[in-house]
Amino acid sequence: MAGQLDRIDRNILAALTRQGRLSMAELSARVGLSKTPVQARVKKLEQEGYIRGYSAIVDHERMGLGHIAFVQVKLSDTRSTALAAFNKAVLGVPEIEQCHMIAASFDYLLKVRTRDIASYRRVLGEHISALPHVAQTSTYVAMETVKDR
Repeated sequence: MAGQLDRIDRNILAALTRQGRLSMAELSARVGLSKTPVQARVKKLEQEGYIRGYSAIVDHERMGLGHIAFVQVKLSDTRSTALAAFNKAVLGVPEIEQCHMIAASFDYLLKVRTRDIASYRRVLGEHISALPHVAQTSTYVAMETVKDR
């Protein structure tokens, strides 16, 4: 699919990645096309899955959710059914912001966002450690976020 994108499509995606609330008129000016063709291209990019959605960038510190921990998870079983069970269960833990399967000495890397270390400890003990097939976890606490996008 990525081979089907031309320079204008890539410019549209880059502009919307930086500022998702651009009006079609502003987007048209940035990519050098009139509004109608840009609208058609954006709609096509959405329909084909290049644009999966739009969201706000929230200030988590102001919301009281400034504690970030990265958790390495090693599973006791890595057969397909075990991986599927883990993947499904992760979706039910709202504090897990990201979950990536990793090719390393561990199986998954989680980004977990909570209010503070005590909240994180509760999430780790009650939710992450209880996920299917979790054998071991290692936690790394972020001291400062330098770049988030």
